[in-house]
Amino acid sequence: MQDARFTPRVFSGIKPSGGLTLGNYLGAIKRFVEMQGQEFETIYCVVDLHAITVWQDPAELRAATREVAAGFLASGIDPERSILFNQSQVSQHAELAWILNCVARLGWMNRMTQFKEKAGKNAEAQSLGLYAYPSLMAADILLYHATHVPVGEDQKQHVELTRDIAAKFNHDYKVDFFPMTLPVIEGPAMRVMNLRDGTKKMSKSGESDMERINMTDDAHTIARKFQKARTDAAPLPETVEELDGRPEARNLVEIYAALAGITPAEVLARHPGAGWGQFKPALAELAVEKLSPISGEMARMMNDPAEIDRILARGAERARGIAAPILDRTLEIVGMVRG
Repeated sequence: MQDARFTPRVFSGIKPSGGLTLGNYLGAIKRFVEMQGQEFETIYCVVDLHAITVWQDPAELRAATREVAAGFLASGIDPERSILFNQSQVSQHAELAWILNCVARLGWMNRMTQFKEKAGKNAEAQSLGLYAYPSLMAADILLYHATHVPVGEDQKQHVELTRDIAAKFNHDYKVDFFPMTLPVIEGPAMRVMNLRDGTKKMSKSGESDMERINMTDDAHTIARKFQKARTDAAPLPETVEELDGRPEARNLVEIYAALAGITPAEVLARHPGAGWGQFKPALAELAVEKLSPISGEMARMMNDPAEIDRILARGAERARGIAAPILDRTLEIVGMVRG
């Protein structure tokens, strides 16, 4: 149960690397939009400092940062109702991350599975930033005293680390300063899978563009990718349980459910025993209906980068209004001399 002393506040972010996919939209942005107007103050961030844990071409990074911001805005994030900014414009993120680097334990970082997955067999050649980025992620959250973080299952470990760091800070300095942030994991299609291999997550970095739906894809491309998505030979079953062992079938049913705002069971009830020649066109039509207005608005916004930059700068100013007092108090607690 969340401590009532803390303002209910949501923080989450998306890394600008490789472009937005349907997985980003269904697994994150769609939920961010839905959380606006609830009981939370909502803060959303393009986490460009996280992007440079691996080398980025500077021009491509700037373009990707604006594309993610355009994706947020085109999907329905209102920069007046929410705070939207890019991380590097709020220097308090990096400052708090250093403090938390000195609180987090090496053993905790060694348990983080995403570094092992990303580094592979060449861990010794990876940047220190890639190893330590979970501490920066904790700083992103705690800098705003965020009480809730919407995440997929694969990110839950980072929120648990954030809680460990907050608890150790509070214990070490004998304060009750940082909240115990709660992960928010809900909704269908939280883990959107590859259209060519239903056992792999849909990724910006996949080898083939046919593996994913890009949020910049036009209506024709969206429809063609779903029509060519890999499936098995059997028709849709009557129950969700019968999708077990059919990863490609389950993925397409869950994507339909998330786009339509219904459950996978309701999808099967709408299309009882349908073959793929019937279901894939229906899914493609639904996807085009939901996504093509977003991709069109993103294209329009990307033609006006100055407007995107203005929105991000205004969001950063608002974010600093929350972050600066929290960092100042953190430094005071730690024992830094403040003028």
